[in-house]
Amino acid sequence: MSVSAEGAPALDFRSITVSFPPRERGAASFTAVREASLTVGAGEFVSVVGPTGCGKSTLLNIAAGLLQPAGGEIHVFGEALAGLNKQAGYMFQADALLPWKTAFENVITGLVFRGLPETEARKLGEYWLAKVGLAHAGDRYPHQLSGGMRKRVALAQTLIVDPKIVLMDEPFSALDVQTRQLMENELLALWQADRKSVLFITHDLEEAISLSDRVVVLSAGPETKPIGEFVIDLPRPRDVAEVRLTPDFLKLHERIWHTMREEVLKGYAQTNT
Repeated sequence: MSVSAEGAPALDFRSITVSFPPRERGAASFTAVREASLTVGAGEFVSVVGPTGCGKSTLLNIAAGLLQPAGGEIHVFGEALAGLNKQAGYMFQADALLPWKTAFENVITGLVFRGLPETEARKLGEYWLAKVGLAHAGDRYPHQLSGGMRKRVALAQTLIVDPKIVLMDEPFSALDVQTRQLMENELLALWQADRKSVLFITHDLEEAISLSDRVVVLSAGPETKPIGEFVIDLPRPRDVAEVRLTPDFLKLHERIWHTMREEVLKGYAQTNT
């Protein structure tokens, strides 16, 4: 694939291997991921699911350029990634908000670091706070916000810099079920508006199916690799609560769980040895 090739995937993991140094002297190195290949198309929403500890977040860190693979390559829109992925925004599992800054100040932090003039940064900050339903809460500090509100701030903080790729590491896992479904619907509405490429990591198979165009299943570790890939052909736009009650959703859930089940049991056994 040539550099900046037309139609190139947003992310193209090519036989990625990730190894970590031994924890003890004389021990062998630990291979977390072995020759894993997967793609995220331009404008595609792809979720990755698998057992605990199988390397899902490791792949996300590779995509962000925060971790260098021991083998293989990752290409971003046709170009081999070297260093940080400047075309990606990263929404972490834990809140990455600065406690001494207001919601508004947190949202515009990325723009300030990039040197955008204050007038433009403030205008965009107001726009994005309103877009995530927090126009009334810009002067509040993180400790004054609910869990769902903090996630909205984090989402605005990620999207305000207009990344072409959005990396999400179980961003809603700490929320209660009702708030989580509201956030999932808000995410889908924002994604539907401009169709950024999304790589979404989750333990929750229902969440993965509800949100995605495609779901990739990883094997249990060590030496994780993709073992299944499923196209989610449920119609859009979707309401994540309603779509889960449809026969087509239940059929997809059964098919994917059939592939996942043995790997989840392997992963569970490994955590208890």
